[in-house]
This record gives sequence, C-alpha cells and structure tokens, in this order.
Amino acid sequence: MEGVHPREEKQTETACCASQCPKDEEERQAQGAMLWSIQEAVERQTMQIGASACGATAVVDVLQALGIVVAPEKADRRHTLTADSWGGAGQWWARAGLPLPPPPRRRVRLVPWLARWIQRGAVPVATMNMQLAVPEGEEVPDAWHHQLIFGVGPNTVYMTNPLDVVSEQEVHQRLCSESVLLIRREDVLLRLTADAPLSSLSDDQSDPRWKALDVEGQVRQMIREEDHDDEDQFRMSHVVIPAAYSSGVTFFALRDSDLGQELLHTPELPLL
Repeated sequence: MEGVHPREEKQTETACCASQCPKDEEERQAQGAMLWSIQEAVERQTMQIGASACGATAVVDVLQALGIVVAPEKADRRHTLTADSWGGAGQWWARAGLPLPPPPRRRVRLVPWLARWIQRGAVPVATMNMQLAVPEGEEVPDAWHHQLIFGVGPNTVYMTNPLDVVSEQEVHQRLCSESVLLIRREDVLLRLTADAPLSSLSDDQSDPRWKALDVEGQVRQMIREEDHDDEDQFRMSHVVIPAAYSSGVTFFALRDSDLGQELLHTPELPLL
C-alpha cells in the first residue's frame, strides 16, 4: 500500500475544544456533516484502482469531492492541493516485552473535529492501521489502509473503498497506532531459507526500530517453535516490524482557496 498525498505542505491543527467553541456549536458538530450522501457515495466512489493502491484511490475520490474530474488511471500529482494532518493519541505496542513509546496524545473529539472541517469544505482521508480493532473471530488484516471520509454522524464515520460505516471508537483506535506492521507467521516462515542472514534484521542502521523491536529475536523464536513442533505450546502468530506509515487524518483543499490557506496556517492540536 502506498501513501499517496499530492501536497506541497503539511501542517497540523488545533482541536475544536470546549474552551474554543461555543457549546451549541460543538454539539451541532457532534451531530455530523456530509460531503456526499450515502447514495452519492455509492455512485461516485472509486473502487480500488490497483494492488496496493488505496492511497491513489483515495486521492481520486478527493479530487472528485473537490470538483476535479480525473480518470483513475490518470491520477497523479498534477493537481496541487494543501493538507492538514493529525497524528492520533498513543497506542502501546508490546511484543516480546518491548513496549514502544506512544506518539503525543492530543485533545480532540473525533466526530466534531471532522465535522468542523467537512462543513468548511475540506476533504479528509484517514490513514489507519487496520490490524487494530479487529472484530472477534475475524482474521487480522495484513496491511494499513487509506480511506476517504465522506461524512460523519453521531458516533459514526462514513468511508469509501470499501463503502463502510464504522463506529467513531473503532476509527479512533485505528488512527491511534504506532508505525508498526504485523507479519503473519506463515508469511515469515515461507520466506526463510537455510542461508537467510537473520542478523541483517537488526543491522539496519537507517532504521534503529528493527533492533529496538528485536525483529531478529522474534524470527528466531518462531524458528525454535517450529523445531520443537509442540502443538500445545503458545506459538507466535505474527512478527512485529517497523512500518512506513503514520496514522492520522489528512485534510485536502485547493491550495489557493481561503480554506487551503487556513489549513496551512492552523497550529497543531493541543496535547493532553
């Protein structure tokens, strides 16, 4: 999956908090806002345009929402937009006793915050770790995902690709993720060879997270579990590796519009 965001600049913005917004305005925003109706989303949404192309697919829908018609196969970076993004509250990750520090926690109510910008005409795209908030009994997905948010309602978020209605809590959990990816046991073992240099998993000087997560140690533990072949023992289901994604919401607007300029100059969400 590729993170495709055609923008020149990115800034973060202040939450609409009780201290900043009149109570009735905040309550109105809590009721939601829509860029498209559900029927319009059914008609306008772009289906996935290629393997690992959810980012590009989201951009095509962004352009549509901004009134720019572009064929999916011709979607590229020619349309200059501005964006504002929010990195969510922290999520502790632990594997083999290795917790990672969470990103800074932000003070925000998700639906009113999204509604505020949607009402202004901004188009939000969520970058989410779909390996979080997995319904009980369902298989853990193998990837993160970019989805256009075409509206929000009371405790509800509406998204495309696929057309989905998700609870605010579920979206919030997926937005509040460390930049890590779970690799399934079978996918790890399938790629192991007798001469595989496992030490290289900890020697990547460009990204010290490989060593911090002890990816080499995780893989070696999986190998030991296979060698013992004890079906009654606890067996690791996944290996945790660093990911090249940053969870959050990116708002798009035309660069030269008043809204675009406001997004570029809005300060960060306040910390908790």
